[in-house]
Amino acid sequence: MIHHVTRMIEILAVFGTVASLAYYGLCLWSAAGFLRERKAAGEGDRPKSFAPVSILKPLKGTDPEMYESLRSHCLQNFEEYEIIFGVSEPDDPAIQLIERLKLEFPQHAIRLTLCAKNLGANTKVSNLAQMLPEAKHERILVNDSDIRVRPDYVWRVTAPLGDPQVGLVTCLYRGVAGRTPGSRLESMGISTDFSAGVLAARQLEGSIRFGLGSTLAFRRRDIEAIGGFERFADYLADDYEIGRHIAAQGLKVKLSDVVVETYLPHYTLRQFADHQLRWGRTVRDSRRWGHLGLGLTFGIPWALLVLVLSQGVFSAWALLAAVFSVRVAVALLVGWSVLRDRQVLPSLPLLPLRDLVALLVWIASLAGHTVVWRGDSFKLKDGKLARISA
Repeated sequence: MIHHVTRMIEILAVFGTVASLAYYGLCLWSAAGFLRERKAAGEGDRPKSFAPVSILKPLKGTDPEMYESLRSHCLQNFEEYEIIFGVSEPDDPAIQLIERLKLEFPQHAIRLTLCAKNLGANTKVSNLAQMLPEAKHERILVNDSDIRVRPDYVWRVTAPLGDPQVGLVTCLYRGVAGRTPGSRLESMGISTDFSAGVLAARQLEGSIRFGLGSTLAFRRRDIEAIGGFERFADYLADDYEIGRHIAAQGLKVKLSDVVVETYLPHYTLRQFADHQLRWGRTVRDSRRWGHLGLGLTFGIPWALLVLVLSQGVFSAWALLAAVFSVRVAVALLVGWSVLRDRQVLPSLPLLPLRDLVALLVWIASLAGHTVVWRGDSFKLKDGKLARISA
């Protein structure tokens, strides 16, 4: 009986390994296609004029390297734009950074809005709903507080909105790791796992049908047509939901060729685990079948299981070598070439550990509904948040 059970698990592990190899092949194909598109886009001329843009940045507390990240939005090669910051508390420490920014860039239209109303469990979206009426322009650009951008960012991510069929533009991002192991594992996951998955989804579905918090660029009328920010004030994955609803209106969601940066906190291992589990349960509620399918993408753990159960036969070693080689190829093509993340190469020894941790997080995310976000605990049900009382 034990022999039969072991044999069945071994067959399942072989299937998982082969499925992972196929997935890695899809990631390589998707990344190569994205690189070709980016090269072609880079050869185009910069448009002569642009519609003005309102940048909305909701804030809560401070993030690593935050001032330089905010400052990068004031160094744009763009004719007319405003930056509106929003906080929900009058003593938020981020306010000091905004005042400093105003002093350094008096020529820019920089405004701070106190968002006193609580419109839902997602404070960021609650703030955005109160910031939007303050915006002067039709084109709106939203990104997270920890995002750092290059000088051509605004014109590159808003230019596609000149096509009336494009309803939303979003961006990939790379994580700049802090000094802790948790921060390095987080960065590795973004560059070799998460971004690869976004490109694979784009390849399979013909385009992406969701947004990423690193960048959401859209027209005011399109966000209003789907109910405004208020509609998403209780969702954890607000960026995903906004993109999904805009796509449901028959508009395209475009993945920009621009890659932005996010400066990661110095995560402890506990904070890293909480963040990963929150992300896993968010994906589970947003893309249930896609989340289940993730179980067939953990090639290195599957191959190691085959090796153990087969008692180290040569074919199992060969399978592990093949999986590891292709996994490294995905890390280099997506992390190094697509995202231009120069941390990937020295972090390659962490890849097996990263994949094993990702498998454990995926298993934990299959059940349970509690998530921790910025130090607060919430219940997550069907993608919506409910705050847990202290």
